[in-house]
Amino acid sequence: MKYSKTVILKNGMECHLRSGAGSDGAAVYENFQLTHGETDYLLSYPDENSFGPEKEAEFLTQKAESPNEVEIVAFVDGKVVGTAGIDAVGSKYKVRHRAEFGISLLKEYWGLGIGRALMDACIRCARNAGYAQLELDVVADNARAISMYEKAGFVEYGRNPKGFHSRTKGYQELVYMRLELN
Repeated sequence: MKYSKTVILKNGMECHLRSGAGSDGAAVYENFQLTHGETDYLLSYPDENSFGPEKEAEFLTQKAESPNEVEIVAFVDGKVVGTAGIDAVGSKYKVRHRAEFGISLLKEYWGLGIGRALMDACIRCARNAGYAQLELDVVADNARAISMYEKAGFVEYGRNPKGFHSRTKGYQELVYMRLELN
């Protein structure tokens, strides 16, 4: 799926959002390693990444060619600062109306509006792909993210008190959220 948009950030800088391409593989891989190392809110740690730059390039190419999935890359001054994407929950009839949403952003770029722009782009792509529902899970103590999701219309539909097991914090509760798209 293709996407491209430039947004003006809260600090006045430009951020270009676009579908990832194979040529972004190395930079997106590096961004993944950095983002997953600087917060305990994401699914995995850098040492658990099964992708290298080449596999990341293949992944981005597949997403760019997909009619219903996307990986959007955020660039500031040509630097990859974050990514977000939507993935189909499945292809079976009973679940093909659902997509999952995920996002990561370098900590130094938090609070500038990039997360919101990435989320809005993914919501738009999910609608364009014909999904009826967009889902996510978020660590319960990540109040900033939960607030952003709620402002976009996501609602909580459950919790898992031992959803993540952090290496440093023990168990982390996950909040399950969903957004109806139609």
